[in-house]
Amino acid sequence: MVTWVFHYLLVAFLIAISYNIDAASAGITRHYQFDIQLKNITRLCKTKTIVTVNGKFPGPKVTAREGDNLQIKVVNHVSNNISIHWHGIRQLRSGWADGPSYVTQCPIRTGQSYVYNFTVTGQRGTLWWHAHIQWMRATVYGPLIILPKLHQPYPFPKPYKQVPIMFGEWFNADPQAVLQQALQTGAGPNASDAHTFNGLPGPLYNCSTKDTYKLMVKPGKTYLLRLINAALNDELFFTIANHTLTVVEADACYVKPFQTNTVLLGPGQTTNVLLKTKPIYPNATFYMLARPYFTGQGTIDNTTVAGILQYQHHSKSSKNLSTIKPSLPPINSTSYAANFTKMFRSLASSTFPANVPKTVDKKYFFTVGLGTNPCPKNQTCQGPTNTTKFAASINNVSFILPNKTSLLQSYFVGKSNNVFMTDFPTAPIFPFNYTGTPPNNTMVSRGTKVVVLKYNTTVELVLQGTSILGIEAHPIHLHGFNFYVVGQGFGNFNPARDPKQYNLVDPVERNTINVPSGGWVAIRFLADNPGVWLMHCHIEIHLSWGLTMAWVVLDGDLPNQKLLPPPSDFPKC
Repeated sequence: MVTWVFHYLLVAFLIAISYNIDAASAGITRHYQFDIQLKNITRLCKTKTIVTVNGKFPGPKVTAREGDNLQIKVVNHVSNNISIHWHGIRQLRSGWADGPSYVTQCPIRTGQSYVYNFTVTGQRGTLWWHAHIQWMRATVYGPLIILPKLHQPYPFPKPYKQVPIMFGEWFNADPQAVLQQALQTGAGPNASDAHTFNGLPGPLYNCSTKDTYKLMVKPGKTYLLRLINAALNDELFFTIANHTLTVVEADACYVKPFQTNTVLLGPGQTTNVLLKTKPIYPNATFYMLARPYFTGQGTIDNTTVAGILQYQHHSKSSKNLSTIKPSLPPINSTSYAANFTKMFRSLASSTFPANVPKTVDKKYFFTVGLGTNPCPKNQTCQGPTNTTKFAASINNVSFILPNKTSLLQSYFVGKSNNVFMTDFPTAPIFPFNYTGTPPNNTMVSRGTKVVVLKYNTTVELVLQGTSILGIEAHPIHLHGFNFYVVGQGFGNFNPARDPKQYNLVDPVERNTINVPSGGWVAIRFLADNPGVWLMHCHIEIHLSWGLTMAWVVLDGDLPNQKLLPPPSDFPKC
């Protein structure tokens, strides 16, 4: 009798454990509502009306655990069309929730709503969400924090506290008007008026001391700073005076920890760093600074945002403390950018392996850079010449978004012929010395062209920067996938020499990578996610000028390898 009871209890215990493990693995459903609404905000002594989510700037934090299902209802109360992209979420088979307007959906119009429904599968870390139509993301953005599964520890010391810090840009003018003026005149856009930490410009700007982000810390503690570059057009250096940062994650992928004084993030990138505070109370406060990295031509916002790192003390006042100011690399420090980027390596552990494709089915070579379009007749333009407008392209194809349907919808219903073409060039049609003296003809072609991939194709893509209209870095973001950065270098990619130096052991895994200024980067990924996936430069003006393309990944043979049908509330054009 005792033996029978023991076995019964043991079986019940094991079933309970199994159930709890399955429940923790499966996750829960979390509901959010995003009301797109106007809000008056004052910065730099100027009050303006901006588009926000729930009246917050930046927008609300979305939190989930790996394995959770998110259902986020977006209700549009403003006159602008809107769509929201969940930057870095794989969206396995749920491409209808990816968010870029006219790519995976038509925008949500005034008075309409749409529920973004997706499950976080095999991901944990710092991501973010933002509007993905025109320049709406200037004010419509927020953090998306994916916690590990229950009882799964971080592969680094558990932090005392976790703090998201979003870098942004503030325009005194309406960002949509800035964009339209640039597109109409053919000129580069007017620069923003300030950079921000969590929406605040800080004391180095006019009239902004009261609008300063302060990070309050305790001595002898470890803080996890979740850094997110939500700026429209600027790559940014970040540092904290007299403190060392330990990088532990990039784009929601763990990396081998390394220490640095300065972090560089391109637009769209996220980096998690551990900040270990000083063991005893220091008699000072410390500036946190961010300022652009830029090597191109044209006007940018070369100003510095400052926040304050302040130690809490129960008996001492901070009023009379000195504030220590750090230094940052020069604005055009390409050498620092290259050395910093090379520090990133995947954990490549048994728990978090680096599943980099060792063999490749398809190889592609894409040039990324600027170019020109002709100025319309009877108009004087302000581009590189008075007869041209600025443009941008991949393999000299400047992408044109459809405006009456989305690429994914037209693909799904089998009516893509009138919407997009499948002849995107696999390599430049007219090769040239990409980083040398640019060709005389800088005109780009224009079209809506994609590359079609069979399900489970392994892809190697070399992204080559060009010197046309100036050498600069391009942060390239791939929707629907992570990829492995297997190689990078300066000058022109050499297909005979450079692949021999590829890192196929522990390359960093990301969703956004900087094509080096005057150089190239090689990535590999597995096309295991059916749908239509945008790939574009995350410098917003370059996206607006056409530096984008799309991959169409076909369904696989098995039921779990096929794109799910669109939801019933899918926005109509």
